[in-house]
Amino acid sequence: MRRKIIAGNWKMNLTPAEAVSFANGIKNKINTDTADVVLCVPAVSLAPVLEAVAGTHIAVGAQNMHFEDSGAYTGEISAKMLASLGVRYVVIGHSERREYFAETDEGVNKKALKALAEGLVPIICCGETLTQREQGITIDFVRQQVRIAFLEISAADAAKCVVAYEPIWAIGTGKTATAQQAEEVCAAVRQVLAEIYSADTAASIRVQYGGSVNGGNAAELFNMPNIDGGLVGGASLKPEFEQIVKYNG
Repeated sequence: MRRKIIAGNWKMNLTPAEAVSFANGIKNKINTDTADVVLCVPAVSLAPVLEAVAGTHIAVGAQNMHFEDSGAYTGEISAKMLASLGVRYVVIGHSERREYFAETDEGVNKKALKALAEGLVPIICCGETLTQREQGITIDFVRQQVRIAFLEISAADAAKCVVAYEPIWAIGTGKTATAQQAEEVCAAVRQVLAEIYSADTAASIRVQYGGSVNGGNAAELFNMPNIDGGLVGGASLKPEFEQIVKYNG
């Protein structure tokens, strides 16, 4: 039985002081008995939020990283740096990174390999645009993203990864894929993982849904057989996040 994982992606929001205040406000209200809970916070807030949730079962994740250990990469942060802080997860290949910062499938693969080498758990994002969905190529497109993301990743390391399916047309728009639409693509993600590795390995990898997840739709989404929790955007910055974690799974 795969354990659910619910990650809040705070994106570029909250100062360090605000981040600590929010983390302190929810840390004793979040029930981590039935799901792993991760706060993916801006880089400047990683250290103080890690300190704020120390002693709880809430984990902290980064929103991005570079695939090199060090070098002349102004403004970047390495996996080694994140691991040294105590960060456990890192979001890789979010559609906003792909769209605004020209990240490629190949770059996502390099980052995933480096994250795993440093003991981090990569949350590997995939998802289609509205045009791609309307043209009926969602499954083919997502399968390609997943295949390239997992190049040269061993079965043992793949089992440590999390895949987040986020239809781009549903991110921050208030539009949510129906539970059936989300389940169809998450099942396709698991199928391609089975083709790359084995049915057993695919069955062990957690696949999240993300895209306007809220307290009202979390239970229906997360109770689908191939959806193992969510990558939650705007709602993770509200008290509503507590309700999402308590989805009654």
